[in-house]
Amino acid sequence: MKLVSFDVWNTLLNIDVMLDSLAVELSKLMGACILDVADGMVLTRERIKRMRAQTVGDPSRALEESQEMLAELLGTDVELVKRAAARAVLKVDDEVVLPGAKEALEGVKRKGLKATVTGNVMFWPGSYTRLLLERFGLMNFIDKTFFADEVLAYKPMPETFRKPLEAFGIEPGEAIHIGDTYAEDFEGALKVGMWAVWINPETEEVRKIHERGFEVPSVEGILEVLGRIEKEG
Repeated sequence: MKLVSFDVWNTLLNIDVMLDSLAVELSKLMGACILDVADGMVLTRERIKRMRAQTVGDPSRALEESQEMLAELLGTDVELVKRAAARAVLKVDDEVVLPGAKEALEGVKRKGLKATVTGNVMFWPGSYTRLLLERFGLMNFIDKTFFADEVLAYKPMPETFRKPLEAFGIEPGEAIHIGDTYAEDFEGALKVGMWAVWINPETEEVRKIHERGFEVPSVEGILEVLGRIEKEG
């Protein structure tokens, strides 16, 4: 193994913390009930995830589409969505970093492997997520980042997973991707020939569930997975 690709949200960073902050800031800017804003965000996220699972929509406008859909559902200007996202990034504290995230990244780097981030975007640009990774020290262990609005493709599209491989000249079988979404992360990585790890909080131990796939309870499970792959040769 030469490269470990990490999903971001609910893998390294807590999406609920960021969404809560976004809902607070957007409700303030709109002068609206925070519960209505939060419900609108949930509905929009579900709609977008369905679209991406079917790989429909314009990959080059993944960010803009999500912002516009949220603004339309809430009956507000898309500029307020953008402003709220900027405010939310400034307001969140280190609670946004998931337990074990730093340890997982450190462990990967100790093994001498490349570490990348491969993330979709929704409501805020990848650059904001990169800012959070930098702010809380995680970028110290990440070699490159690949966000949907910058590579113009989103998971589970094959192009998204190939970008990190091409950047380092690595074959799919020499790389592994870990993330919390089964369709986007696990199946997406397997389809391009990579190894894959699905973070399933409901499981209690690391389990092999595919010829090249594992299920783990948290992001730190990647270290045990790498150990197993090494032993199996």
